[in-house]
Amino acid sequence: MENQNVELHRIVSTAIIVKDGKYLIVQRSPDKKVFPNKWTVPGGGLEVTDYIDTPKTTADTWYYALENSLKREIKEEVGLEVGKLNYLLDLAFIRPDKIPVVTLSYYCDWKSGDVKLNEENVDYKWVSIEEAKNYDLIAGIAEEIEMADKILKGEKNVEFNFK
Repeated sequence: MENQNVELHRIVSTAIIVKDGKYLIVQRSPDKKVFPNKWTVPGGGLEVTDYIDTPKTTADTWYYALENSLKREIKEEVGLEVGKLNYLLDLAFIRPDKIPVVTLSYYCDWKSGDVKLNEENVDYKWVSIEEAKNYDLIAGIAEEIEMADKILKGEKNVEFNFK
């Protein structure tokens, strides 16, 4: 992390989308810098253009910038509309190019649309928790899906449990 401002991070958000008890996973393109060919859930980075050209919520701020960017990413990557985004957890990692990333993970219901992939992903599946474990997922994604499933089934105080 030398010569880099330790306060600067790339902000990313992801969505665990549920439809009829199944969860959407996507396979990343082999051309992606981070986690090529791995299976994950839709999401992407917050861009200044996600809010800078929109009306401010208050005199100085934009509320829901991250949630709006996640909805944009979902629409771009998989062509879906989703319901209310519910915060699940956060995580941080350092990309191979040494850029630190903070990821905010959400879960939500599918609202409308059929999956239409853009160039960022090469395949998709709607899977159960058990089926998801058969894919080469980015580490932690299966556990996040399991957390969301438990919460949706009414469990309280659900925590991340990496096996």
